[in-house]
Amino acid sequence: MNDTNVSSTVLDRLAEEWDALTPEAQKAARYVLENPADVGVSTVREIAEAANVKPNTFVRMARQVGFEGYEDFRAPFREAIRRGAVSFPDRARWLQDTAKSGELGGLYADMVGAAIRNIEETFAGISAERLQSAAHVIWNSRQVFTLGVGVNNANARNFTYLASTGMKQFHAIPRPGSTPVDDLAWADGQDVLIAMTCKPYRTEVIEAVKLAREQGLTVVGISDSPASPVVLNAHLGFVVAADTPQFFPSSVSTIAFLETLLSFVIAVSSDEIVERVERFHQRRHQLGLYVEEPE
Repeated sequence: MNDTNVSSTVLDRLAEEWDALTPEAQKAARYVLENPADVGVSTVREIAEAANVKPNTFVRMARQVGFEGYEDFRAPFREAIRRGAVSFPDRARWLQDTAKSGELGGLYADMVGAAIRNIEETFAGISAERLQSAAHVIWNSRQVFTLGVGVNNANARNFTYLASTGMKQFHAIPRPGSTPVDDLAWADGQDVLIAMTCKPYRTEVIEAVKLAREQGLTVVGISDSPASPVVLNAHLGFVVAADTPQFFPSSVSTIAFLETLLSFVIAVSSDEIVERVERFHQRRHQLGLYVEEPE
């Protein structure tokens, strides 16, 4: 197992132990989950000050997840930093040049940089094995409910639309005029809920996740923090980076993740699905929905 995976495993253990942590230890754990890069470069006093807790809180938290103390806990994060990530000097040089290009050049560089960084950070923290597990759960389900409100409603509907070109069991919720909890009224252990929300977290999504678990659904949670209530209450949680210079959270990595998840679902599905997708598009050609390119 490489060092990046080791530090990710530590974060997974923190999330698993969340309910057993004291409120103060949860504050420390939340800081680690949301700022893992700080762990490798911070002393226990520095990170405690940043998290607004006492240093002993970090020591107790580290022991609760199986380490002798904070230094032992910090070791895999330090090693991950030592080994480093892939550098992109050409990209950095391009972004610097773009920032100098004019009045809006700085904003343009910030937006592009955030989009690229969000995608890199998102997929660096997600393993193919975990994606495959989610894909199998989705493929083997009776129905799949994809829940998003606000900007994530469009993301949920886009995912459902693409999935529905070959599969019949996908539903975007809330449906027009309905609520998420009403749309899940008759769902049970044969079904899957894919729920997504980013800070500030939407109450109706959190409540739907809790209800879904009570009804026996398998929950796939997508959010911008390992400490998000949607990720903590999911059977399979995925963290997407959503930082952006603008006011609203970015959807770039969420869309990229959903597209990748769908590709995994199709990969584990039956040959019939591929045939359905082909028939779906053949039908569209026959109905004249596409502009035919001249030969």
